[in-house]
Amino acid sequence: MLKNGLSKKTVDVNAAQATKHIGKVVSGVIALAVLWQVPYTIDEGHVGIVKRFGEATTQVNPGLHTKVPFADSIEELEIRTRKNSENLKASTFEQMPVQAEVSVNWTVIRAEAFELYKGYGGLDQFENRILDPRLRSATKDALARFKAEKIIQNRGQVIQKIEETLLEAMAEFPVKLDSVQIENLVLPQKYLQSIETKQTEKNLAEAEKHRLERQKLEAQREVNTAEAKRDAEKARADGSAYAIEIEAKAQAEAIRVKGLAEAESMVKKAEAIKNNKTLVEYVKAQQWNGKLPTTVMGSGQDILWNMKEK
Repeated sequence: MLKNGLSKKTVDVNAAQATKHIGKVVSGVIALAVLWQVPYTIDEGHVGIVKRFGEATTQVNPGLHTKVPFADSIEELEIRTRKNSENLKASTFEQMPVQAEVSVNWTVIRAEAFELYKGYGGLDQFENRILDPRLRSATKDALARFKAEKIIQNRGQVIQKIEETLLEAMAEFPVKLDSVQIENLVLPQKYLQSIETKQTEKNLAEAEKHRLERQKLEAQREVNTAEAKRDAEKARADGSAYAIEIEAKAQAEAIRVKGLAEAESMVKKAEAIKNNKTLVEYVKAQQWNGKLPTTVMGSGQDILWNMKEK
């Protein structure tokens, strides 16, 4: 009996010790689980929305933070640029049906992310309830203001109109709109064929106009060449005429000067002869060839006798 009683007591002590150890282990696990719930991190490009028992209470920035275990929960809200796309059917100014795919890049304003979350519960709900309907409405409104041909030729004006309308519609919300793009635009096939035909005819007309302009340019070039050749010939002729005129004037001047010199010489000779008659007889004598004249000249014309007397 004693032996059995001691054995039972020993068993009870061992069981109590085991239970105590198990309780410590469970408490430790619970403590670790609680401590594990205290720290949390927010990734870059996001902000954290702290909710206590489901109610949004504050906003935290990226990094390491702590929370109240089991009471607080964290929702991350992206504040990087997001892109939303919409496929829709619309009509042009002339009521031509078109199918368009448009997109918008947008960003949540960091300082107002908490208000956006409280008002709409998250980005997906904000897009579905606010952004996407207004993007579709702005696109339809813009397409209805332009003719199909204008939309094809200048998408930039259509995009600008969509942006203006969408910015006005989203002005009261805590987001920033970056840009709108028309990703794709589908028009009726018959209209596209008519546009292609019209463009082909326009290209042919432009080609013909270019050919005529080129012919006109070539004709003008030939006219310019002929005029230049004519001007060159005229310049050469004028130069030759001028040279001849100058030469003629020079010759005339030389003749005039020579004539004046000869006239002056004759005048001087005449004056000399007039003032000295003996000189005349002397010149005659110099020019005599030593032969007597074969004709009888009248009385008083004996040159030699007169020279002898002199």
